[in-house]
Amino acid sequence: MAEAACDDRPLVFEDLVRWMAEGGKPASEWRVGAEHEKFVFRTADHSTVPYGPNGIKALLDGMVRFGWKPVMEGENVIALERGLANVSLEPGGQFELSGAPLETIHDICEETGTHLTEVKQVADELGIGFLGLGFAPTWRRDEIPVMPKGRYKIMREYMPKVGGLGLDMMFRTCTVQANLDFADEADMVAKFRTSLALQPVVTALFANSPFIEGKPSGFVSSRANVWTDVDPDRTGMLDFVFRDGFNFEAYARYALQVPMYFVKRGDRYIDVAGRSFLDFMDGKLPELPGERPTIKDWADHTTTIFPEVRLKKYLEMRGADAGPWSRLCALPALWMGIFYDAPALAAAWDLCKDWKIEDHEGLRADVARRGLKAEISGRKVQDVARDLLVIARSGLKNRNRLSGGMVDETGYLSELDQIADSGITPAERLLELYNTRWAGDAGRVFDDFAY
Repeated sequence: MAEAACDDRPLVFEDLVRWMAEGGKPASEWRVGAEHEKFVFRTADHSTVPYGPNGIKALLDGMVRFGWKPVMEGENVIALERGLANVSLEPGGQFELSGAPLETIHDICEETGTHLTEVKQVADELGIGFLGLGFAPTWRRDEIPVMPKGRYKIMREYMPKVGGLGLDMMFRTCTVQANLDFADEADMVAKFRTSLALQPVVTALFANSPFIEGKPSGFVSSRANVWTDVDPDRTGMLDFVFRDGFNFEAYARYALQVPMYFVKRGDRYIDVAGRSFLDFMDGKLPELPGERPTIKDWADHTTTIFPEVRLKKYLEMRGADAGPWSRLCALPALWMGIFYDAPALAAAWDLCKDWKIEDHEGLRADVARRGLKAEISGRKVQDVARDLLVIARSGLKNRNRLSGGMVDETGYLSELDQIADSGITPAERLLELYNTRWAGDAGRVFDDFAY
C-alpha cells in the first residue's frame, strides 16, 4: 500500500486493518527476524557511555567501515543500515541489532555473530564493552546519558504522566526479540493467542536481571517487573486477544484507542503525546490542523504500542531479557519451532488453552519475581517450560533445515533445556555468584559476562 490511499482520499478504518492483513504470506515465504539489545559501558570503570566523539557516535561512525550506511536525524547519526538489517540506539544508548528477515536459525546465528564481531572490533579501539542483561545492574537512572533522538524526548516527557517505571524501561532495560510471520487472519489469531499466553513462560526461561543499582532487586527479571508499571494504555497481556471474535479489526480498534506519541515529518518529530489517532484521522489534531494521517503514520503509531506480543505486519515476541551471546539465537529458535510447524503450534496451544484469561496478568507478574518456580493452573512454570521446549524441538526437527555441516536447528535450544531441567534461571546463577565469588559486588558482572 502507498503512504496514502491511492486516490488521495483520507484513511478509513478498513485501510488500517488491510495494512496489517497484507503481512500474510504463504509458509514458503515465512522468515524470522531477530533483534537484541546490549548495554554499552567503559571497560576501564564500567561507567555509562554518552553520545559523542569518543562514545556512541564514534561507535556508529566506526561501523561504517563494514559497509553500514549512517541514518541521520538532523546533524546526528542515530542508526545504521545494511541491506534489510539495521543498528539503532535505544534511549540510554543501548545498542540494538534489528536483523534482516532470514530463513533459518543458522542464518540468524551467522548474522548475529558477524554483527558482534564487527561491533566488538570498533568498541575495543574505544575502550568500550557490551553487556547482555535485562536491566542495568549498577547504574542509577540519572547516570545514564540521553541519546539525541526526537522520538525519545517526547517519550521521556510523557512517560512519568502515565506510569511509575516508564523511564526505567527506556533507559535501564535490554531485551532480545523475535519477529515471525503468519499466513492469514486465522493463522495470526492462533499464533497471537498461543504466544501471548506462553510469553511469561519464556520470560522465566530468559530471566536475567536480578540487580538494581548494585543490589538484588527481589526479582529474577527486573526488566519484566518494570513493564508492569509503564503505561496501562499500551502494555500488558491484552485480554481481548483470547476472547471470541478476535481478528485484525479487533487489534486495530485497540491500537486506535492507544494515545499517540508523535507524528514524524521528514526527520522531525512533532509532539502529539496523549492525542487520539482517531482525531488525527478526522483532521482534528491541534498540532497539525486539517492534516490527516498517511498509512506510514499508522505504521509509526503501531511501533508505540508495547504489549508482550505486538502485531504489525508480523508478530513480535517481546517477553525476554537480553543475555549472553550463547543465548541470543535461542529465542528465535524457540518461537520458530513453535510457529512454523503446524503440529507444534497446536501442541503449544494445548499447553495453555485452558488457562483463565484473568490469570495471565498474574502469571506475568509472578514470573518476574519467581521465575520457573511460579505456577499457573496447578502446574509449575518449570514443567510448562520443559513441555514447551519438547514441542519446539519437535517443530525444528520437522522443519529439517540443515546447516552446511548437516546439523539441524534443534541444537540452539540446548541452553534453554539446561535452564528448564534445572529449574534455575540465569538470574539465580548471577545471584549465586553475587553471594559467593563476587562477595556482594554486582559490578563483577561487567567483567565476567561482557561480550
